[in-house]
Amino acid sequence: MPDLQTTNWLIGVIAVSSAIQSLFLIGAAIMGYRMYSQMAKTMADMEAEHIQPLRRQVDTILGDVQRITARVSDQTERVDNAITDTVDRVEETAERVKYRVRERVSRAAGIIRGVRAIIASILTTDGARDTRAEAGGRL
Repeated sequence: MPDLQTTNWLIGVIAVSSAIQSLFLIGAAIMGYRMYSQMAKTMADMEAEHIQPLRRQVDTILGDVQRITARVSDQTERVDNAITDTVDRVEETAERVKYRVRERVSRAAGIIRGVRAIIASILTTDGARDTRAEAGGRL
C-alpha cells in the first residue's frame, strides 16, 4: 500500500497555502475598502470645499444672466414698439403732406391753366381787329 504520509503532507501544504491566500485576499479586500472609504471622504471634502462654493457662484451668475436677459428682452420690445409707432407716424405724416401738396399743386395748376388760357386767347386773337372799336361798341 502506498505511503499516505506523503499525501497527507502535500494536502497539509495545500491547505496552508490556501489559508495564506485567503488571508491575503481578505487583507486586499480590507485595504480596498479602506482606500474606497478614504477616496469617498476626500471626494466629499473636495465637494464641500471647492465644488459647492463654485456652484453657488455659478447659480448667482446664472440668476444675474436671467435677469439681464429678461431686461434686455423688455427693452428690445419697448424699442421695437417705439420704432413701429414712429414709422407709423412718419407714414401718416407723409400721407398728409402728400394730400396737402397735391391739393395745392392742383390749385396752382388750375390757376396756371387759367392764365395760359387767357394768354392763349389774347395771343390767338386776330391782330387786325381793333380792340378799341369792340370795346367802344360794348359800352
